[in-house]
Amino acid sequence: MINYLYLAYGWFRGEILALPGRVIALGFFTLLLILPLIGIDRSMLSLLIIASIYAIFAASWDILAITGQVSFGHALFFGSAAYTAALVNIHIGLKPWATIPIGSICSVFIGLFVGIPALRLRGFYLSLVTLAFPVILVGIIYIFSDFFGGEKGLIGIDRLCNSKVSDYYLVVIIMIFSSLMMWKLGDAGSKVIRTGVIFHAIRSDEITARTSGINTVKYKLLAYAFSGFFAGIAGGLFVHLFRIAGPSFLEVSLSIQVVMWTILGGMGTVYGALTGVFIFYPLTEYIRVYQWGDELRFIILALTMIFVLLFMPQGISVWVLDKIEIKCQRCKVVNIATRHFCRACRAPLHLKKESHKNDD
Repeated sequence: MINYLYLAYGWFRGEILALPGRVIALGFFTLLLILPLIGIDRSMLSLLIIASIYAIFAASWDILAITGQVSFGHALFFGSAAYTAALVNIHIGLKPWATIPIGSICSVFIGLFVGIPALRLRGFYLSLVTLAFPVILVGIIYIFSDFFGGEKGLIGIDRLCNSKVSDYYLVVIIMIFSSLMMWKLGDAGSKVIRTGVIFHAIRSDEITARTSGINTVKYKLLAYAFSGFFAGIAGGLFVHLFRIAGPSFLEVSLSIQVVMWTILGGMGTVYGALTGVFIFYPLTEYIRVYQWGDELRFIILALTMIFVLLFMPQGISVWVLDKIEIKCQRCKVVNIATRHFCRACRAPLHLKKESHKNDD
């Protein structure tokens, strides 16, 4: 037992504490878990619950972005899972622990359905096609208004838990585990799950990846399935939190917000999506509620986006990590930026700086 604990401590020290980015992530997740114990008001608790759901949603969009597919209709997965969970809960009587997975599975099939025609398209044309699907679903909702609730939506949905604190912990824990799973699925350096390196290869050069023997069709459909599943989790949590499902869950503005948050945080990283949501969603909500109202919220967000794109074009999280971490050119292991030699192969990390000093 002591040997296992010693090995676990060695792994934790070498893989978590050795990297500033992972220390920041650990500290942030720990802070989220202890905030209710410190004591915060209900409005802040509600804000963090919604931010955690949007973080799952934004990270699910980023799974598609890792493969180079930019979707402007990602609300389709969110809204379809929300409606599925609501319908199953109302008409069959299943509880949230069952309706949320059912909604997520429904989103997986919808993701595959959308992915099949999207496989032939790239860039701007792909974005336009994905933009059309939520509009089609909204039309179906209005046509069969007796079943889907029409413009008023579906009401009378069971709530997640019996208290706000229980809602908070459930959503935050699901967000943490979902984020870690999505990060591993999209991590090109993972030695256990190899989907990440294939996703990055498809984004870099799909033709080269195909000629190398990679079944790009299969992996792009897999990305749609993963993306739909986690977006479905977010939609199911959201509908049981607010206890209503309406056409607003499929609005284009929701999809655009997800794109903006992810780009600001750092696209193609998963953790960048979380960074963008937890920085900009509370900020814009604070501006809307406590300061100038809804009028200036999008203006400030647009100006912030222009600033970030000018000075941090790869996103806030990527810019920060470039300042505090450095990758070894020999073995590709990430080190803290203040180290002079790699912690794995002991190769010098600052070759350019040292060569300039020798020239002087």
